[in-house]
Parts: sequence; C-alpha cells; structure tokens
Amino acid sequence: MDPMTSLKQGDQTAMDTIYKKHWEQVFDAAYKRVGTEDIAQDITQEIFISLWEKRETLEIRETLSSYLLTCVKYRVINYFKANLTKEKYTEDLYALIGNTSPLHPANELAVKEIHKELDQAIAELPERMRQIFSMSRKQEKTNNEISAELNLSIQTVKNQLTAALKIIRKRLAYLTLFFF
Repeated sequence: MDPMTSLKQGDQTAMDTIYKKHWEQVFDAAYKRVGTEDIAQDITQEIFISLWEKRETLEIRETLSSYLLTCVKYRVINYFKANLTKEKYTEDLYALIGNTSPLHPANELAVKEIHKELDQAIAELPERMRQIFSMSRKQEKTNNEISAELNLSIQTVKNQLTAALKIIRKRLAYLTLFFF
C-alpha cells in the first residue's frame, strides 16, 4: 500500500516514512525563502502537523512533493504577513527602490513595478498622513520641521509616520518574497 493511502487510514508509520522522505526538501525550500533556520524548522513542522491533522480529508491532485512545496509557499507568505513590522524587509525594499546604480535590464521592469506599487500605496494614504509621509521621505524634512510647518505636535507626526509605514509595509509585503 502506498504511504498516502496508509496515511489516510491513520497509519503513523506511513507518516514517519513521508516525513523522513520529504523533510529535507520542505525545510530547504522554507529556509531558502525565510533565511532563518528556526523559522524554516517551524514552517516545516507546521506543514507536517497539518498533513497529519488533515490526512482523512486531504485530496492531493499532484505529487506529494509538489503539494508540500506549495504548502511551503503559502506558509512563507503567511509568515511574512504576520511579521510585516520587521524593519529589515522594509529597509531592503527602500534600498532596492532607492538604488541609483545602473540596473541590469532584466531588473528594470521589476523596479518600475515596485515604484508603481509604492506610489499607489502612498496615494491611498489618508490626505494628512500622505502629506506628512511625503514631507518626511521625499522632502527629507525632520519631524520637528514637519511639526512646525503643519502646526502639529511632534508625537502626532511620529504617529502618522508610523501608521503610514505600517500601511505601506502591509501593501508591499508580498514584494519581499520575490526580491529578498
């Protein structure tokens, strides 16, 4: 009997066989995307736990290997969605966008798309938030200068910038999966 059929019947040995056969491939795929062993191990464990929990109702239309790699993809996306506030990814995105060195022609289209997405995300911010964000990032004004010019408290400026960055990070989070 094949391992998937045995797994559906609750055979723990079949689960062990599947785990041993596919663990390294799943871990490597997760690690390649998240770059951290601990997170990759967590994602790998979650996938195999989910496989066991859903074993009775699971319908795999492709190979088990393909199914597991698809699971990695979606678990990684969910991981990044849950961790949008991590400064590293935002800094990497801004570094990519702000890079003025000549780009390889294959990357030009990607950078244009990033600029377009960033501009659209900024345009969708509430008016006051957009104004403060623009003054800070495009005009390179300090929080004190923005506060004085708009007659707002410094804390209000900080709060507006924090909220704007949170919205922009959420909107652009999927880009980090492709570029970093």
